[in-house]
This record gives sequence, structure tokens and C-alpha cells, in this order.
Amino acid sequence: MTLKVGIIGASFAKAAYLPALANISDATVTGISSARLESAQAAADAFRIPRAYDNWEQMLDEQTFDLVGIATPPVYHMPMVLRALERGAHVLCEKPFAMNTAEAQTMLDQAEVMGKLHMIGHELRFNPTRRKLKDLLDEGAIGTVRFVTVVNISNSWGDLASRPFNDWWSDEAMGGGRMGANGSHQIDLLRWWLGDIGAVNGDLRTLVPARIGKDNGQPFTATADDFTQFQMEMQCGAVVNMLLSGAARHNIGNSVQFFGSEGTILLSNDDEVLRVARHGEPFQELTLSDSNATLPGVNKGIWNVSFVGLMQEFTAAILEGRALKAGATFFDGLKTQQAMDAVRQSSTERRWIQLTEITG
Repeated sequence: MTLKVGIIGASFAKAAYLPALANISDATVTGISSARLESAQAAADAFRIPRAYDNWEQMLDEQTFDLVGIATPPVYHMPMVLRALERGAHVLCEKPFAMNTAEAQTMLDQAEVMGKLHMIGHELRFNPTRRKLKDLLDEGAIGTVRFVTVVNISNSWGDLASRPFNDWWSDEAMGGGRMGANGSHQIDLLRWWLGDIGAVNGDLRTLVPARIGKDNGQPFTATADDFTQFQMEMQCGAVVNMLLSGAARHNIGNSVQFFGSEGTILLSNDDEVLRVARHGEPFQELTLSDSNATLPGVNKGIWNVSFVGLMQEFTAAILEGRALKAGATFFDGLKTQQAMDAVRQSSTERRWIQLTEITG
């Protein structure tokens, strides 16, 4: 059996989805849709996809897919996910999953009712080094985790003219902002590594609202957060401090540090090196390579390479008629959305928010 795959959204799909699928012999992409036909057609030409569309509903009506991948702004996720499920497809949806908890719950419920596999595009769960980090925590390599720091600082939004005019990442109403762009990944990883979240306390800001379109030189106003900091109390007792911002003028990168009762784990995205030490001992490197990085056509970078493992697992589960063995499901997407909604509520109300307070 060969899976028929449809893709909605051509940008990240061209970078990660399509190269990954090109290396899976039991899957073939038969249609791709984008808001701009020229974007869809360019991807179709590059990857020999038979049909390109500028109307995703037409694509879903004209073709029957086993798997539909959705790589569009979050504001469009719910109608696309529900329609793909209605048409009988298993669904992969990009992050951030939804605009709010209510939407996330609706999509999860419908996927379960339809009996379809569902996954969120949190590809870093398939990175071997991050899997090794999880194994170390599960084995108690550093004892009881007391606190964690996560810092992600970039210059991607630091220049007033760094973003296209009215781009969706700068628009809160479209689901843009650093919380969704990077925070969703960080929250998902922390839940995967440490378990569920109990409460959050956060602050979201737009530090650089007055912007100039890098494509046309016209002024526009950014409404999405470019600075996010928050604390999370994990149910296991660990405290997480997180700082995310794209409003710097220098790229500092991403680091994750775990401090336990018996040792420390350090992970830096700059060099992708994992270092571990128990009390009184020197740090040792436990970094693992990803064999998928050598596959033909796979683009460089941890995001693109890790996506191959995600797609391998999802397509294998569909073909084998089994549950997913790895990866973030719509349930995980819902839990991450609850945490992000709680951070937003905390920022507005200036108080700690228990996740049990988040209902929609």
C-alpha cells in the first residue's frame, strides 16, 4: 500500500515536509495547496507533485488522502483539520496547534470520534540527543530535578525592517508571536521530559510594535508578542524559568539547563552538544547524531532533519494500523495550548494561573 498525502501550506512544507516524504517509499504526495498558486506550483514542480491548488477545500474535495499535513498560520488550523478528518484522512498539524484551548479541544475530540491518528509538528521529540536527555531524566541520572532554565534569544525581529509587511508572525489575530513560534516547542519538550504542568506565571510583550515591511518599506504595527518570559511549576515539583525573545540585535541562541539534586544537564542549540555531570564529577559529552541528516534532499538544520523521524513514525503507524509509538498528539497539543493560554491570562491578570482554570 502507498499512502496518498495532501499538503496544505507550501513554505515550511517545502523545507521539511516534502524532503522527508521524498525519502519514504510508501508515501506519495498527490496534491499541495497554498494561498498563492505560484507557491504551490513551485513546490509541486520541485517535488513532482501532480496537482497544485490555491484552494485547500477544492483539493480535499477532489482527492482522497490517507494523510493530510497542515502547515499554515494557526488561525486556519481548525477548519482545515476538521475538514480533513471529515474527508477520512489522518492529520498532521503544525504548531501552535490552535488559537485557544476550545479550538484545540474541538479538534482532538473530532479526531478521536473519527478514529484517526493525529500528530502535532513537534519534531524535536525525534531528535536523538533530546531523546537521550529524556532517558537520562527517566533514569534519575541527576537525581530529582529541582529547577530548569530555558533561554531562547534571537535577532530575527530585532531590526524594525526584519519582517515582511503585515506578516502573520507579527499578527496576534493570526496566531503569531514568540509564544507560539518557539514557546509551544519549549512547553511540549518540558512536558515530555518532566510530565504535566501545574501552574504558570508569565509576561508577554510587544517590545517593537512600530515596524517597516522589509519587502515594501511601508510602516505597519506588530501586535504579536516578541518577548515572553514565564515560570512553570511542574507537577513533579520542578520549577522552570523560560525567556524567549526575537527582539534582540544579536543572536544568542537557545540553551536548556537542568539542575538536579545529584547533578546537572546542559544542552545548547548553538553546537547541539549535550553535557551531563553528577556532583563532584566533570561534565561528559553524550551528544548523539541523527542518521537522517545524510538522506538525499534533506535540508540542513535540526528542525528539517528531525522532521524526517516524525514523518517516518506517522506514516509507519498509518500503514501498520497501530497507535503512535512516539511524537506529540492532538492531546499534547491541547495541553500545550492550555499552558500558553494560561501564560496569556497570567500576563493580563498579573497573577499565577493554575492550569485547571483554563477551560476555553
